[in-house]
Amino acid sequence: MTTLHEFGNRQQQHKKSSHPAERRSSRRHDLENHQIVVHRFDGRRDSDQPLGQIVDLSSGGVRIRGGRAAIRPDHQIRVRLELPNYAGICPFVDTSKPTPQPKNEWVGWMAVSRVKPIDDRQMEVAGRLVDMDEMDRGMLGLYLSTQPLAA
Repeated sequence: MTTLHEFGNRQQQHKKSSHPAERRSSRRHDLENHQIVVHRFDGRRDSDQPLGQIVDLSSGGVRIRGGRAAIRPDHQIRVRLELPNYAGICPFVDTSKPTPQPKNEWVGWMAVSRVKPIDDRQMEVAGRLVDMDEMDRGMLGLYLSTQPLAA
C-alpha cells in the first residue's frame, strides 16, 4: 500500500526524469507571426539598423532571426524593441516623469548568449535583456501573458 506522500514523491521523480531541466527563468512567448523588427541601436550616430525579427520573447530575453552580422556569443549589443499594444496592455512604462506613463519602446543592452547560422544569409541571435528595470520587466511579463507560448 502506498501513502499519498510516497505517491507524490514518485510523481516528482517521474517528472524530473521525463523532462529535461528547464534552464529558463521566464516563459518564452512566440511572436514570430507578428513580424516585429528589433533594431541595433547606435547612440553615437543617433541611428539604428534593423537586426532582425523577433522569433520569441520572454521578460528576460529575446531570440531574433535576421541577416548575417558581426555578432558573437558574449558580445553585448544595444537594441531597441518597439512592441505594439496588445489586449489594452502597453509593454513598457516610462518612469522618468512624476506619474508613470505607458510606452511601446525600450532601448537597452542584450547580452548575446547564442549565435546560430541558419543558412549562408541568415542567423539566429539569442540573448538576455540585461539592464531592464523591474517595472518594465513586470509590464513586459504581463504583456506577454496574453501571447501564445513558444514550444
